[in-house]
Amino acid sequence: MRALTISRPGGPEVLELRTMPDPVFGPDEVLVRVRASALNRADLLQRRGLYPAPPGAPADIPGLEFAGEVAACGELVTTLQTGDRVMGIVGGGGQAEKLKLHERLCLLIPPGMSFEDAAAVPEAFLTAYDALFLRGGLKPGEAVLLHAAGSGVGTAAAAIATVAGARVVALSRSPDKRRGLEAMGVHRVLDPAAPHLVESIQMATGGEGVACVIDFLGAASWALNVDVLAPRGRLVLVGTMSGAKVEADLSALMRKRLTVVGTVLRSRPVEEKIELVQSFSRTMLPLLAAGRLKPVVDRVVPLEDAAVAHAAMERNENFGKIVLKIS
Repeated sequence: MRALTISRPGGPEVLELRTMPDPVFGPDEVLVRVRASALNRADLLQRRGLYPAPPGAPADIPGLEFAGEVAACGELVTTLQTGDRVMGIVGGGGQAEKLKLHERLCLLIPPGMSFEDAAAVPEAFLTAYDALFLRGGLKPGEAVLLHAAGSGVGTAAAAIATVAGARVVALSRSPDKRRGLEAMGVHRVLDPAAPHLVESIQMATGGEGVACVIDFLGAASWALNVDVLAPRGRLVLVGTMSGAKVEADLSALMRKRLTVVGTVLRSRPVEEKIELVQSFSRTMLPLLAAGRLKPVVDRVVPLEDAAVAHAAMERNENFGKIVLKIS
C-alpha cells in the first residue's frame, strides 16, 4: 500500500509517500480501504517529533481518522461485512491506503455522505461530543464558550451544542471565520482580541456567565475562563496550544465551586474508545444521517499534496477540516 510517512522530525517537507506493507489484522479487526483522511493538530506535532504515536499505532504514518470501505474481516467480526462504508478514529496510520482497527471502533457512514465529508467527522465530532456532554455535562439552555471555534473540533462543537439547544458563544480571531460561525447559526461570535471581552461574554449570556468552557488554548485563556464561568461551571481542557503551565488563584475555583476536567482522545485504552464510539453512534449519528449535523470541510487536498495541507493548517488558514483524498 501507499502511505504518507514522516521521514524525520521537521517541517512539511519531511513528509514522503512510500510503499509500505499492508497491515495484518486480527480476528476481531477489519481491514479498511481508506478513501479519505483528515488533518489534525496532532499530525503536525507528530511530524515535528513532539507527539509520538501511542503503542500499537504506526510510528511514522500520521492520521487519526479515516473514511473508506471494509476490505476484509477477521473471523470473529460480527457487526460489519466486506463493502460496508465506514469511518472512525485510530491512534495513527489513517493517512494510508489501508488500515486495521477493532470492528466496534467503526461508524457506518450515513447514506449519501461522501467519503470526503465522512473523513471530517470522527476525530472532530467524537472529541466535541465527549467534551461537551460526557466531560462537560452540557444541558439544553445552558451557555457554552468555545475557544478557537473556527477549528475542526470548534466547528463540530458549535454545531452539536446548537442542535442540542445550548447557547454558543464562539471566539475566533479571524473575521472570515467569525462570519462562517455566524452563518452556522451560532448564538454569539466574538473576537478574543477585542477590548472588554469578559463583559461581552457576560452580556451574551444575560449576565449569567457560561456553564461550560471548551478550551483548546490552555495557559493563555485560564484567567478568562475562570472569570466568565458561572457558579458550578465546568472547564474542559482539550488542548494546550498556548502553553500548559498557569499560575492559578485557587480561591476563585473554590468560591464558584468550579470543576476543571482534562481530556485527550488519542491515547485512551481501546475499551474507552469503543464506549465513546458506541455512545456517539446511538446519539449523534442519527443527526448526521438526517442532515441536522454536517461537518465543515475547508478544502479537499490529494494525499500527494499533504505538505501543502500541513502548511495551511500551521498558518491557521482553515475554517473547519482539511481533508486528504486518497485515490
